[in-house]
Amino acid sequence: DYYQADMDDYTRGTVRFSLRNLTVGEHSLKMKVWDVANNSAETELDFVVAESAELALDHVFNYPNPFTTYTEFWFEHNQPCCGLDVQIQIFTVTGKLIKTIQTTVETSGFRADPIPWDGKDDFGDSIGKGVYLYILKVKNSSGQYCQKTEKLVILK
Repeated sequence: DYYQADMDDYTRGTVRFSLRNLTVGEHSLKMKVWDVANNSAETELDFVVAESAELALDHVFNYPNPFTTYTEFWFEHNQPCCGLDVQIQIFTVTGKLIKTIQTTVETSGFRADPIPWDGKDDFGDSIGKGVYLYILKVKNSSGQYCQKTEKLVILK
């Protein structure tokens, strides 16, 4: 009842099952499945139930880094299956704002889809080689927000 096959691929799918009333702390989930030919597979998943549901970010990075003309911003979060407002501000090392990217990402899991950037400033001009800082700000539908600061390098 909880399995949904992938479109046009009977060999893959997703199991969605809500786990309710779990205590705070570490948990382990072991799952065994069978196909129609009675072949089985087994996996184990360890996870942590947090006391707070506040928005949190992890694994914030851009790839490739360093880059010449194109990179993508990636991040993980703890707000699956919801829309997130994302703002990325790119600064010179002296603090001058050169680019602002605003978008909304719809997430089905804990990793947001990559956000592309062509290495150009707000006026459409290519920026010079060097080290830059960026601030990734994420806001959920409840108004909670979180931000992380990272570095990127442009090579020309």
